[in-house]
Amino acid sequence: MNYKDIRNVAVIAHVDHGKTTLVSGLLVQSGMDSVVVDHNDLEKERGITILSKCTSLVFNGIKYNLIDTPGHADFGGEVERVLSVVEGVILLVDSSEGAMPQTKFVLSKALKVGLKPIVVVNKIDRQDRRIDGVLDEIVELFMALDATDEQLNFPILYAVGRDGWATLDVNIKTQNFDDLFNVMRDYVPHPVVDESTKEFTMSSVILSSDKYLGKLIIGKVYSGVASVGATLKSINLSGEVVENIKLQKLFEFHGLNKVSVESVAAGDIVCIAGVQKTTISDTICSINNMIPIASIPVDPPTMSVTISVNDSPLAGTEGSKLTSRMILERLEREAETNVAIKLVNDGGDKFILYCRGELQLSIILENMRREGFEVSVSRPEVVMQQDEDGKLEPVEEVVIDVEDEYTGVVIEKLSLRKGEVLEMKAAGYGKTRLILKVPTRGLIGYQSEFRNDTRGTGIMNHCFFGYERFRGKVPGRRNGALISMASGEAVAFALCNLEERGSLFIGAKDKVYEGMIIGECNREGDLDVNPIKGKQLSNVRAAGSDENIRLTPARRMNLEEYLSYIQDDELLEITPANIRIRKKELIASKRKRK
Repeated sequence: MNYKDIRNVAVIAHVDHGKTTLVSGLLVQSGMDSVVVDHNDLEKERGITILSKCTSLVFNGIKYNLIDTPGHADFGGEVERVLSVVEGVILLVDSSEGAMPQTKFVLSKALKVGLKPIVVVNKIDRQDRRIDGVLDEIVELFMALDATDEQLNFPILYAVGRDGWATLDVNIKTQNFDDLFNVMRDYVPHPVVDESTKEFTMSSVILSSDKYLGKLIIGKVYSGVASVGATLKSINLSGEVVENIKLQKLFEFHGLNKVSVESVAAGDIVCIAGVQKTTISDTICSINNMIPIASIPVDPPTMSVTISVNDSPLAGTEGSKLTSRMILERLEREAETNVAIKLVNDGGDKFILYCRGELQLSIILENMRREGFEVSVSRPEVVMQQDEDGKLEPVEEVVIDVEDEYTGVVIEKLSLRKGEVLEMKAAGYGKTRLILKVPTRGLIGYQSEFRNDTRGTGIMNHCFFGYERFRGKVPGRRNGALISMASGEAVAFALCNLEERGSLFIGAKDKVYEGMIIGECNREGDLDVNPIKGKQLSNVRAAGSDENIRLTPARRMNLEEYLSYIQDDELLEITPANIRIRKKELIASKRKRK
């Protein structure tokens, strides 16, 4: 296909504003079968997009390469790479929620590289829609991000992605996405191709893998033609040769599937097999080429954790991948395909993983857990910087939509976490919108507290703002821990007596060991307890002594909540079957000496 008949477009939006549903609808109307674009288990469970997916479809003779990108700032590394291979973006915003922090985060990257935006206001059938207000916010956002006059003159469509239609006139309901297809065709420019050279050049944007072909590279061809069997090379951003490549297979996208082809040409987004060392941001090119393709810089990680071998007394009983070598190989694989994280190995059996946030970290650990790994994880720490005046810490911009009655408690809690209110305004329908700046460490663990404070009705979003002066200590967990002083199986009789001491994380017959944290104490200071102590048996009967024991259900947390709950002297033990909290030093007498 001629490159002038190709349109490469990224779909950018905030979490749950309807990106994946829109792309699915476009696929259906172009003649593809109905599909769910989120195919990762965690993507389906959490309802979010984590990995960028390339989808290709042909409509009225035009080939559209659509890339569905993550809308969460923790996965911004994915978004930034994708922007380097497209010529236009669909900016999808909810008709009620409007432009959110992650929308701003990604849009700023897109405008900076000169991409032409198409604005789609989605879910216009919502009762609490505020279309005019949302459009005003978008124009203000474009101006704040220094958009050019051409970028400010963007087309606007109104859509209900779930029902499969979009229109240029908000008062006219259509039956399909024809208006959107036509705007993409007419407004988004075709790929820029260097016709002055026959030399093949291609960017490396997304890494994938195949159990038969090994590592796969997905990227955009900038010039030339390549055929199966050709010998190429890859160079890094400095122009140094990474490896020589013999092309084993070439693929184009058809829907969500890869279709094998004999050759690929400039302008298209394609997939190649035959690489080993080549990674993201490298350039795949002809042997004679020495100039790499420029790549968008990725924002630095803001958080780190230490991951090590599980050395608890229950180690090896629930998982199959236990050694430091296995853990290192898995983390190296993750760092190879995920540019938003960085792995540091000091040569021992502990590995420092740098990442963008709690969600990204929990996704990595949850995937490892499901693959059979057992690991110990430390409390997350934010990545500090130094200048001549002292310590700098990462700060997030936080946007909160909350019912009016909960505004006070939200501001109070975030003020304690060193937050600063920038703006507070009525959002309509009894809700208030708060815009704050909060240190990244102040947000660790706040999500679950926020849900409780707002009775599940609040919406909180945040993205990286920059580094600012260190704001002092943020208060952590106030209460101490209930720590097991014995190993074995928890007994209902003992747990019943411990309930008055605090809330429990375990139930009867759960396995425990010395140094394991089994609950939260209802006062300050840790308390050593015995959860395996049974009832004293004797042959003397007493009236009412055989009453039924009723336990309060154990307090269960998800992985993100556990990560934010633990303290500096504690570790999270993650196995395929359980998540446990333990002290770094298991023996009580040694802990007290420290």
